Amino acid sequence: MAVTTRRDLEATRRTLAGWLSMRLGAKAVDVRELVLPKAGYSNETAYFDAVWTGPDGARREHGFVLRVEPTGHQLFVKPDALLQARTMRALARHSSVPVPHVWFTEQDVSLLGAPFYVMDRVAGRIPSDVPSWHKRGWTVDLTPQERGRLYDEGLTQVAALHRIDWREGFTFLAPSGSPSGTALEAYLVRLGQWYEWCADSRHRDAEVIDRAWEYVRRHRPRDAATSVVWGDARVGNMIFEEDLSVASLLDWETATVGPPGIDLGWWLVFDEFLCEAQGLTRLDGVPDRDATVARYEELSGRRAPHVAYYEIVAGLVLALINSRLADLLVASGKVGEDVAGEYVTRVTGMLARRLG
Repeated sequence: MAVTTRRDLEATRRTLAGWLSMRLGAKAVDVRELVLPKAGYSNETAYFDAVWTGPDGARREHGFVLRVEPTGHQLFVKPDALLQARTMRALARHSSVPVPHVWFTEQDVSLLGAPFYVMDRVAGRIPSDVPSWHKRGWTVDLTPQERGRLYDEGLTQVAALHRIDWREGFTFLAPSGSPSGTALEAYLVRLGQWYEWCADSRHRDAEVIDRAWEYVRRHRPRDAATSVVWGDARVGNMIFEEDLSVASLLDWETATVGPPGIDLGWWLVFDEFLCEAQGLTRLDGVPDRDATVARYEELSGRRAPHVAYYEIVAGLVLALINSRLADLLVASGKVGEDVAGEYVTRVTGMLARRLG
């Protein structure tokens, strides 16, 4: 569910103009077409065009995206906008995975109320979450062959991400908490902290969520695989070119170092959340779960033996996110409990079936 950002457009425009003028080394920057779209709770987002004359006298115009760290509506224990920017810069430097170019970051909270960064606005199309891309939007108008290409291009980028050597430029993503154990153990330590932080929001199907937490703790596989993990791997976080190749991967709030199964499980669970869990029929050309797993194994060159476990991990994470989101939506008056609660119960229903 998206909400409208509440920010003074003119004050933001003036602040950005002065800040960019210093950063770009320009005498003046004209910030145009500043738009505050409906943006999710995980980030505050704005789009704008900037026009300036550089030190060399050349006139330039460019489209930007502003991402501001949230302060009053947190979905995560500790949001970190600058970590997202650092992750994208590392990916641009050390891999072929396409991400927006990050121009500048800013730690001074006096400017916009929180740390922020500015990146390229990448042209292309994004499959919709609300309404689901399985139901409405430009993806419905594609042929089955085109939808298959879109899905495969996205999965190809996830596999490419997992082939990156995380020790070369990504050690800052490694979670703390289990220094002598595996990356999975360290990940679960941080997941446990998140679970406890969400205690007040775990009041819808709490028994299912609690069972899922006990399951992931007690049935942890012996999985020493370690890679860069996106944490939000899905086609709805990808910008696609007209030829359906991937122009950019977005939203790195939950990036970490851990087993690649975390991303594969999330990919599968979120796709089900947007499709079968809503009573929708999978669009022709979009592979089912087993075909997706087989294709990922082919693309990544590695087996994925613990998929069922990582699907429960993904379901637990999504249940925690949506539990917190439901509370925020109800508190803001955007929706009633019946609508907000469905975001949770749709996930807990998926979890319950997997837990048996």
